[in-house]
Amino acid sequence: MRSFKDIMKNSKLIIGMVHMPPLPGTAHYDKDKGMNYILDVAYEDMMSLQINGIDSFMFGNEGDRPYILKASNETLSAMSFVIGQLKKEIKIPFGVNYLWDPVATVSLATASDADFAREVFTGVYDSDMGLWEPKAAEALKLRSDLGNKKLKLLFNINAEFAAPLGDRSIFQKAKSAVFSSTADAICVSGPITGEDVDLTNLNEAKKALNESVPLFANTGVKLETLDSILKVADGCVVGTSLKYDGVTWNQVDGKRVLQFMDKVNEIRGS
Repeated sequence: MRSFKDIMKNSKLIIGMVHMPPLPGTAHYDKDKGMNYILDVAYEDMMSLQINGIDSFMFGNEGDRPYILKASNETLSAMSFVIGQLKKEIKIPFGVNYLWDPVATVSLATASDADFAREVFTGVYDSDMGLWEPKAAEALKLRSDLGNKKLKLLFNINAEFAAPLGDRSIFQKAKSAVFSSTADAICVSGPITGEDVDLTNLNEAKKALNESVPLFANTGVKLETLDSILKVADGCVVGTSLKYDGVTWNQVDGKRVLQFMDKVNEIRGS
């Protein structure tokens, strides 16, 4: 846990998601509601997470469907603007994720002084967005060039909305992401946002890491699956199950956050 020791003040770190509505320059951006609406939604979701006991949270441009593999000027600027406006209200560690551009994610994290960033950094994929080659070296070099020693990188090693080219196992991908790319943490995902992580994959990644870096379940974690997930993982990233009615595109429900964290604290205590 050495790389995350300042962030993981509690065992079993929980990272809630602040999913931004569609940003300017994307297919579903609402020009009538404009940037003030995006800012209001992000603020409300962030505060619902913070005041109900979440450990940390992460800003993501989940609304920017269909996703792109290289950030646009409009969306990256808009996302940076929103985080900048909210920064004075942030009281806990936070991260960022620009889907699906690791270089843009590192840029955004540095500009916003984020504690961590999550992305798909390694591998090559057949994806909904086309052939996907993240190029980890460029993102890590940018972090170094910017002198951002604070920023920790969570490597999502089995991307949503995509299938890997090649047949390396989760065990091999987790082990090599730490060895070759010096990942600060590893995330294991389900097939798309909100869908369960395969526990077999989670266990394989855990064996590969052997406590060298933290392991996170990245999608689909629910109140009823917390026990089984946290027996293996060092924490989780959770979005959909904290929303009203458990719907990804709804806003964060404070009561769900409170219930979720009560269960987490019960697990920590046991």
